[in-house]
Amino acid sequence: MKRFASIALLVTAVVAGIVLWQRARVPTVHPTVVVYVSEDQVFSEPILQDFERETGIRVQAVYDTEETKSTGAMNRLIAEKDNPQADVYWANEPIRAEVLKQRGIAAPYVSPNARTIPPMFRDPQGYWSGFSARARVFIVHEAVKDPPHGVRDYTDPRWNGRAVIANPLFGTTTAEIAALFTIWGDAQGRAFLEGLKRNQIAISSSNGESADFVSAGRYAFALVDSDDAVNRMRHGKPVFLVYPDQEPGGLGAFIVPNAAVLIRGAPHPEAARRLIDYLLSPQTERKLALADCAQIPLHPGVQGPPELKPLDHIRVMPVHYADVARKLTEIQPLLRSWLGL
Repeated sequence: MKRFASIALLVTAVVAGIVLWQRARVPTVHPTVVVYVSEDQVFSEPILQDFERETGIRVQAVYDTEETKSTGAMNRLIAEKDNPQADVYWANEPIRAEVLKQRGIAAPYVSPNARTIPPMFRDPQGYWSGFSARARVFIVHEAVKDPPHGVRDYTDPRWNGRAVIANPLFGTTTAEIAALFTIWGDAQGRAFLEGLKRNQIAISSSNGESADFVSAGRYAFALVDSDDAVNRMRHGKPVFLVYPDQEPGGLGAFIVPNAAVLIRGAPHPEAARRLIDYLLSPQTERKLALADCAQIPLHPGVQGPPELKPLDHIRVMPVHYADVARKLTEIQPLLRSWLGL
């Protein structure tokens, strides 16, 4: 009997060893999330790496370039509508997130971390949620003694040939032009564009290039994102920033939050929701406020960058991002024609 028991134990041990050996040969499969990113890689990549370390979910990120931001990622998502490859879109502004909603590419998801974000900065149906904003500001060379105070100053003859703006076909400049059209109406919007041309306003390839031109003294001022201005100030460049249109009853500064979007038909929906929760957390906003991108937190109680006013101290341009998204699509032919394309 003991002999049979010993044989049985030996067989069990051999079988267990074979099972363990076979399992060792099979690679461990980690959950994955695919995210298309329009936020600058230098700022977004560390956040995604932290998420990967903290959750064990492998992140595959596809980044936009500075010149095509954020049209590259959006156009790719549109092209992939019937065969989605991405799970999440990290937009560097909410306008194109709205475009994806309107084209049926986004899916609704209300993250618990979105509840304390002001309603203005999230879609009421949950198709996107904003976080970590930038303000559109003037970066001004310190040699300028009487700086511009509002966006209409671009058309003031005293700034003829002395100002620069980023290409309005890309990025946050496009979004702000569309926002101005929604507030002013088409007639005043067209008049503003013609005023830019008449005043010989230079066109740069990006907000960053505009900020560099002003820092070098080539132009007196430019309308850029607040992180572009703060970055040059931190590096000791001879510039300062001005929040536009802050007088009582003024137009207000255009605020540009990031936006997290769940893609309809996402291949990895559970991992996608976890990533969106992470992006919308106060911890992520704190990291982006302390980083060189100097972004303004939307969650109450999260300390922002010292160079910038908190959101409740800025007169904000009163826009509905859904309206801006529709106008952005509508004015694309006009902008191309205006640029001579």
